[in-house]
Amino acid sequence: MRASVIQIAVNEGESVESRRRRAASMVRDQAGADLVVLPELWTTGAFAYEEFGQEAEPLEGPTYEAMAKAASDTGVWLHAGSIPERDPDGPLYNTSLVFSPSGDLAAVYRKIHRFGFDKGEAVLMGAGAELVTVRLPGTTLGLGTCYDLRFPELFRGLVDAGAETLVVPAGWPERRRSHWTLLAQARAVENQSFVIACGTAGTHAGVPQAGHSIVVDPWGEVLAEAGAEEEVLTVDFDPGKVATTREQFPALKDRVLGLQPPHRP
Repeated sequence: MRASVIQIAVNEGESVESRRRRAASMVRDQAGADLVVLPELWTTGAFAYEEFGQEAEPLEGPTYEAMAKAASDTGVWLHAGSIPERDPDGPLYNTSLVFSPSGDLAAVYRKIHRFGFDKGEAVLMGAGAELVTVRLPGTTLGLGTCYDLRFPELFRGLVDAGAETLVVPAGWPERRRSHWTLLAQARAVENQSFVIACGTAGTHAGVPQAGHSIVVDPWGEVLAEAGAEEEVLTVDFDPGKVATTREQFPALKDRVLGLQPPHRP
């Protein structure tokens, strides 16, 4: 499979509509890829908290329409990163959208772990509650978003649901970039899965972004890593390596904890 990871820059002063047009154009440039991935909250910036409410859109809003068309025009599976979604019956959500090559909506994931502790996303957005996988020809994706990367139990749950390739769009800050790389490799090794982690470049809300999108194989080897600036990271990988790794080193079969509820006398 070929994956194209679009590390788009989210800088001060650019309108959401301009970013939307630019992202759609970058997706269309990836003809020949099987999977294209955009980052978290690229329409607003993950730290631009004051913009979440004013720029939130319904699930099938303008970003949905633009990304569905870009996927169908290009004939790719598109993980369109995430948007601030306004649910008509509830709060805002940090919501990821995955489209098939025909432009149909294949999966929706509302971010479970909200960042910010007692401010920002943690208080402005609702929490998702469902693990989400989506089957592609050749591999099954497991979906997480940014801060989720710090919670290994989420990804183990995705693996239990059949995930072989873990896709993590993010708006990760530069000041914690070492954690980004470390955690991406850890999630790959412990789950014997590919990890495709797509971050933003640029600076928004005064927060420099880490960039350094990364693709890691099931042994923890880095197949490709971006720099700090806007770029498209393209990598070819063999999804069959997941099964081979799990057969050659069957650590997942030795799991003990987490397989069943604890005994209560």
